[in-house]
Amino acid sequence: MFQKFIERPVLSTVISIIIVILGILGLATLPVEQYPEIAPPTVQVSANYTGANAETVLKSVVIPLEEQINGVEGMTYMTSSASNDGAANISVFFELGVDPDIAAVNVQNRVARANSLLPQEVIQTGVTTRKAQNSALLFFSIFSNNDNYDATFVENYAKINLVPRLQRIKGVGNVNVFGAKDYSMRIWISPDKMAAYNLVPADIQAALQEQNREAATGKIGENSEGIFEYVMKYKGRLSEVAEYENIILKTTDDGGFLRLKDVAEIELGAFNYARKNYGMGNPGVAVGVYQTSGSNAKDIIDEIEQILVESKSEFPKGLDYVIPFNTKDFLDASIDHVVKTLIEAFILVFIVVFLFLQDFRSTLIPAIAVPVAIVGTFFFLQLFGYSINMLTLFAMILAIGIVVDDAIVVVEAVHAKLEEGADSAKTATKKAMGEISGAIISITLVMSAVFIPVSFIQGSSGVFYQQFGITLAVAILISAVNALTLSPALAALFLKPHNPDKEHKSGLMTRFFKAFNVGFMAITNKYTGAVGNLVKRKWITVALLLGFSALALYLFQSTPSGFVPDEDRGIIFANVSMPPGTTLEKTEETIMKLDSIYESMDVVEARMSVAGFSLLNRVSAGSYAFSIMKLKHWNERKEDSLSVSATMQRLNATSAQFKDAQIIYFTPPSIQGFGTNSGFEVQLQNKGTDDWLAINEVKNQFLAAMNARPEIQYAISQFDPGFPQYDLEIDVEKLKMAGFSTTDVFNALQGYYGGIYATDFNKFGKQYRVMIQAKPQDRANENSLNQIFVRNSTGESVAVSQFVNLKKIYGPEVVERFNLLSSVKVSGVPNPGYSTGDAINAIEEVAAQVLPTSYTYDYSGLTREESNASSQTVLIFILSLIFVYFLLSAQYESYIVPLSVLLSLPIGLAGAILFVNLGGLENNIYFQIALIMLIGLLAKNAILIVEFALQRRKAGFSLFNAAIDGARARLRPILMTSFAFIFGLLPLALSTGIGAIGNQSIGLSAVGGMLIGTIFGVFVVPVLFVIFQALQERISGKPEQLNEESHA
Repeated sequence: MFQKFIERPVLSTVISIIIVILGILGLATLPVEQYPEIAPPTVQVSANYTGANAETVLKSVVIPLEEQINGVEGMTYMTSSASNDGAANISVFFELGVDPDIAAVNVQNRVARANSLLPQEVIQTGVTTRKAQNSALLFFSIFSNNDNYDATFVENYAKINLVPRLQRIKGVGNVNVFGAKDYSMRIWISPDKMAAYNLVPADIQAALQEQNREAATGKIGENSEGIFEYVMKYKGRLSEVAEYENIILKTTDDGGFLRLKDVAEIELGAFNYARKNYGMGNPGVAVGVYQTSGSNAKDIIDEIEQILVESKSEFPKGLDYVIPFNTKDFLDASIDHVVKTLIEAFILVFIVVFLFLQDFRSTLIPAIAVPVAIVGTFFFLQLFGYSINMLTLFAMILAIGIVVDDAIVVVEAVHAKLEEGADSAKTATKKAMGEISGAIISITLVMSAVFIPVSFIQGSSGVFYQQFGITLAVAILISAVNALTLSPALAALFLKPHNPDKEHKSGLMTRFFKAFNVGFMAITNKYTGAVGNLVKRKWITVALLLGFSALALYLFQSTPSGFVPDEDRGIIFANVSMPPGTTLEKTEETIMKLDSIYESMDVVEARMSVAGFSLLNRVSAGSYAFSIMKLKHWNERKEDSLSVSATMQRLNATSAQFKDAQIIYFTPPSIQGFGTNSGFEVQLQNKGTDDWLAINEVKNQFLAAMNARPEIQYAISQFDPGFPQYDLEIDVEKLKMAGFSTTDVFNALQGYYGGIYATDFNKFGKQYRVMIQAKPQDRANENSLNQIFVRNSTGESVAVSQFVNLKKIYGPEVVERFNLLSSVKVSGVPNPGYSTGDAINAIEEVAAQVLPTSYTYDYSGLTREESNASSQTVLIFILSLIFVYFLLSAQYESYIVPLSVLLSLPIGLAGAILFVNLGGLENNIYFQIALIMLIGLLAKNAILIVEFALQRRKAGFSLFNAAIDGARARLRPILMTSFAFIFGLLPLALSTGIGAIGNQSIGLSAVGGMLIGTIFGVFVVPVLFVIFQALQERISGKPEQLNEESHA
């Protein structure tokens, strides 16, 4: 069948050209990202209960919502938090593959059920449900050097002029402005004046609702006999400060009016004063942009940068922007690096091929075949909905080394036939293809079979294996099509019959090649002798195999394991926690001192800070702050002393001077969508009814035990029940005697302290809120309660302090739940030399020792994925081996002979783990992928020897001679393909700079496995063949009279 392609070279080339054109089309439309989308779809539900404390929010908002949401289709777990600023947040995580839009709709439907159970104030401000990506694509900060423009102005400028444009970019899921300084009409009521006029906050609220409203007043003259009709238009909501000042509260006894300005000060202020943002040390606003799933990160960031550049020309004088965190920098740099490696690999492979084939025409055939397979693969990536990412690109680099094999096997076989004296390249090619097409098909099947089980892995590690494995499998399949169509056609066209008379040309190349061939011949003869000796002394081989297996087992046990390596991404996050109860102003002082330290460091290029928000537990409170620093480009900091880890060590040393602040420096996680910090994340859960103080005790014991472990650099928790609070006690009996209700007291407290959202107003084309509250100085301490009065139905006023008693207590700033149980999040980082895998083992041991029976723990974020992934890897491995075994059994019509291929594999696996160990790397997902690929590659080498030995055996050679002859015949192509592969991966294995750890993980393991596996394998396989073929012949007789009922 395949002879047809040799006769019809045009048909063969057309097939390849079409494959290339489709590949180029695919390449043009594929999205570029760092890693495939592996973060689980997340839906966030948020609500606000202004003025309520964390435990009130938990009981009245979070619990009713959670009860309804729990168990929504496809959900895996749910986390929730309630904090003292009245915010309630619930994040629902779904299985990979669930449509985020459907998930959001399902959650929304469940939230609607809970509405009747929520407090009225919460429903008024609204419960929002939206699908979310929980890690940002980029953060930028707009800041002001001009004293006329304060932070409130800058934030509203950004919200009015920039944010709406950013939200319209295709693929942007959310634009988050840190801070809530939206314009707001602030009505600062004075307790003294209110008391003097016998007013309470509810009176102000009623006046606002009556006089600041839109009204539908109808038309005059509609449907009447007149000529014209007129629409009646009422001025509607007020928007200027002066209009609010003149709102009438009541008439006075002398016939005048009491207006709002008589009892309150009115200003256009901010809705919330709980955060302060800084860019490059100047007041400003911080904005985070998040993408939707499946969108093209690179395109989104390009468009954001373009919008910022365009808008900058319109900024008011003194405004500027800085981008301290941008995922595209690392993406571009690492992808450029990998593409460069691809080209290096390509060149190195051809140098090796040229060295062995010694003929430019022959080298051209693989040089044409490889790009066809590589480029064609992009079309299939597009078909499967994959993207161009680190994994698919790594697969391409490895594919170069594998794909070149098929072409080499063809060229080598044709050369062998020409050496034997075939008269033309065409006849030689036909003969050669008759012999090797079987081997090519079986190699292709085996290589693809290794990757079939990979596509069944579940969860996020599955996505990694799939994108990698299927990309490789596709490249290998296209390469097999090439080897059966394009390569033979080219060989028939390009190669010439060998003519010994013409080979007396002498040149440097010829002399070099002659020396190389003489050397290689000598090696081959020595090799043949050695194999002969080993076949006679089979125990040496068995000992070798046992030794390598033992080494591999030991190293697998002792090498640290991880999920994805943490790279130097050029970004450092700092999280600052001040003592509980610290005011925003004091925290701001600390963060500005820190900012001046960052400014003095040359390696820091851009920076922004936010006071009043914690990145680690996503809570707003005065005692928290965070900073983001971007270091200079990788090209400008090649020395180790300028790496992220070295910079973090320097920062840790300098920040030790801040005695009262806990400052943690960390890097963003290696994969988008898993929270904010790298390292591990575990949730301690309480199954009983312990209060937060008791939970804190257990947390402290757990942390102490964790920090004592050698694997752990630090384990911390942001949970602290030591925030100063007042317990409010109301004397209800006294209250009732005086004719008041508790509602009167609560309304007064909310109006002066918590703040009342009264009505709305319109300005700058947007709608803002009108807020009633006492001025900060009128609610500065507990004595202010004496100035606040309540009024009963008969019009009598009494100070609130008559009925209310305050008791000093301590409580948490934020409380969290995980899967409906009270929980505390513990995060941390493993020590250098240990991996997150070791940390997970440490957590399990510590939990068993320390946690009481009413407590349990669960993983969240990336740690959850890692703990789920580790159990699958072993299974996949075994499955890959089983697939290879059965395919070979079918091919050789024997259940025994394939064992000679499989048993040679432990040598390569030992080599791979040995190199990774020596390189100080960990057993991570890259290494595991390289291992699965090694199974296929090493099996392929063994197949070449076994296939030829079997052919010789069938031709009537003795077992001993068949094995030796098969080994001798295939030594050259095996060494050639293996060294081509090894040299192709050298740029990866020796990689430095951007993304080096990932490159080395994959490069070193593949090089090590291939090198050790090939060097020892070529000796071991012939011996194994003799052992197992002899066994097979005992059962089914010699191949000449091969019986049909071959069984094991």
